[in-house]
Amino acid sequence: MTMRIGSTIRMTTNEQVLETNMNAGNGNGNGNGKERFTGHGAEWTDANLSKEDAHVATVWVDQIVNKRSMLTNKDRVEDVRDVMWQLEKEGEIVVHRVTDEHKPVMVKTLYGWDKKIPSTQLWHHKSCGQCGNIPGYPASLLWLMNEMDIEYLDETDQTSCTAWNYHGSGIGNLESLAAVFLRNFHQAYVAAKAQGLPEGYFYPLVHCGTSFGNYKEVRGYLMQSAKLRERVKKILGKLGRLVDGKLLIPEEIVHYSEWVHVMRNEIKNHQVIDCSNIRATVHPACHVYKMVPEDAIYDDDILDGNRVAVTTGILETLGTQVIDYSTWYDCCGFGFRHIISEREFTRSFAIDRKIRVAIEEAQADMMIGHDTGCITTLDKNQWIGAAAGKPVDLPILADCQFAALVCGAHPYKIVQSHWHASSTETLMEKLGIDWEMKKAEFESYLKDVEAGKGETLYDPRLMITSGPGFKPIERKNIERQK
Repeated sequence: MTMRIGSTIRMTTNEQVLETNMNAGNGNGNGNGKERFTGHGAEWTDANLSKEDAHVATVWVDQIVNKRSMLTNKDRVEDVRDVMWQLEKEGEIVVHRVTDEHKPVMVKTLYGWDKKIPSTQLWHHKSCGQCGNIPGYPASLLWLMNEMDIEYLDETDQTSCTAWNYHGSGIGNLESLAAVFLRNFHQAYVAAKAQGLPEGYFYPLVHCGTSFGNYKEVRGYLMQSAKLRERVKKILGKLGRLVDGKLLIPEEIVHYSEWVHVMRNEIKNHQVIDCSNIRATVHPACHVYKMVPEDAIYDDDILDGNRVAVTTGILETLGTQVIDYSTWYDCCGFGFRHIISEREFTRSFAIDRKIRVAIEEAQADMMIGHDTGCITTLDKNQWIGAAAGKPVDLPILADCQFAALVCGAHPYKIVQSHWHASSTETLMEKLGIDWEMKKAEFESYLKDVEAGKGETLYDPRLMITSGPGFKPIERKNIERQK
């Protein structure tokens, strides 16, 4: 924790730990040659609790999470933006602002603070897991923006946030995370120059919940630690990723689900399919609202303001029946290291603590989420239940996929439900969608793709920009050598 007194910053114990983690990875190893505790594996022992005793041991979770007031009962809370504005005033950083051109919508966060959500001129910070495992996820979001004539840029000059490497292994460190974070956001800042537009024209919109949580956490560390800023500044200087010799810090870090939330009424205007008969359950992602929880959106008109507003807000606006279930607060089971070192734990948790509860308690027609890892885990592990003789079947979609679906997006070309391991046909039947006809249309379209006649969501020439210091490439006609 950094305590700001006047214009000086002094280091406390937490920052000393931060410095240690900068030097020694993410802190999973003890560095003294003794046994390394991972939190999983042989060092775990079974408590052999009965089902009743296990519930007693964990009942505190139910007591804490169902009221927003329980989350805000803290002795000290710091808005990192206060430190950010002070650092800019002192000439140490430059802040990438959400301007009036971005047509921001103001929302309230956990403590009632204001947060600006840009609604247009957006730079898509894509998700490696979505593009690789759930391509209908980003495609649905872009399709919705096309329907609403939202200006955006979806370019290729972006790296993975590397947060899974950090959280899922002992390799990454905060210095590398911070450098990647600021490198990507700097690219968002300068990308418009390729079109002859000013710096800052586009504002980054983060697709992945993991990237979102990681970037917010790292921004906080950067504000707290002068040493971290100094080290990262050297790296970005070598990459040409400074602005006037200073680090560029975003005023707001914005998740796509927050954009969907503030645009929910306009999305409703494009709805063509009635979904009032659909019983929906929501899985809120840990990295969206448990990491840096003070930045998560809460709305008194949604679930009485006691739970994070994103996703539930769009589902209620579209007319679904949002049904509660007892384990709504639980992790999906992914947990980063769980999926690597204890995969069966992830699978059993996803099935028995989330999916089966939603089916049995809520009699759900679907579960909707807003994060890459959560959707992947809940969707692609249901087969293991059938393999174990305990089958479950619940459609799992992202909020923007479902929104696109009921706004008329093609279930295979855009929503790309065929990439999902959980079945979606029953859900489409309840929505009145002839999925067999749509599938036949898609199979016919694939022949066009094979023939080089595939469709695109935007002009593909916009994918490529040349990064900092854009200079148009001189085009020359080169004779083909005989």
